[in-house]
Amino acid sequence: MTILDLSFYLFAFVTVGSGLFVVVARNPVHSVLWLIACFLSTAGLFVLLGAEFVAMLLIIVYVGAVAVLFLFVVMMLDVDFAELKAEMARYVPLAALIGLILLMQLVIAYGVWGAAEGVVVAEGLADIAVPPALNTTSLGLILYDRYFLMFQLAGLILLVAMIGAITLTLRHRKDVKRQNVLHQMWRDPATAMDVHDVKPGQGL
Repeated sequence: MTILDLSFYLFAFVTVGSGLFVVVARNPVHSVLWLIACFLSTAGLFVLLGAEFVAMLLIIVYVGAVAVLFLFVVMMLDVDFAELKAEMARYVPLAALIGLILLMQLVIAYGVWGAAEGVVVAEGLADIAVPPALNTTSLGLILYDRYFLMFQLAGLILLVAMIGAITLTLRHRKDVKRQNVLHQMWRDPATAMDVHDVKPGQGL
């Protein structure tokens, strides 16, 4: 057994274990932390498989944005854990039934699994042939060379959709005081302030 195989089993064990603790943890903050550990170990599995681009996306997007957002939301909300547990206890039989069905499907899929004709199954990760180019390099050549026009059109469509959403949801309320930059720039310093000679004992 090579170091790659040991790394694979380690990441797989951490992924399955942290995924289990996400479900059974009593504290939602601990669940989010276990979810981050699950994402990190999954990224390690992707690196072992040669998909480093997907691994970096998993770390940057899910760990750096989604999971951290979940963590802040859970920590900022005043959640009544006793009421939440009481609500969850009502759905335990249904959840157990769904979990049993999913487990049976996995067993059936694993029982009929087999390699296609002409496919040689590697005995370990060390036996997998290394591609001539890195995964990120291959994706870059595909996106910015072969499908460059489609990639730019997709970005243009997303830009138009974003502008349309902003335009449709933008509402100007007249009862809200807003800053007028042009009015401030055109302001005359000579007429902007008045000096009053206030006599002693008198008010303005």
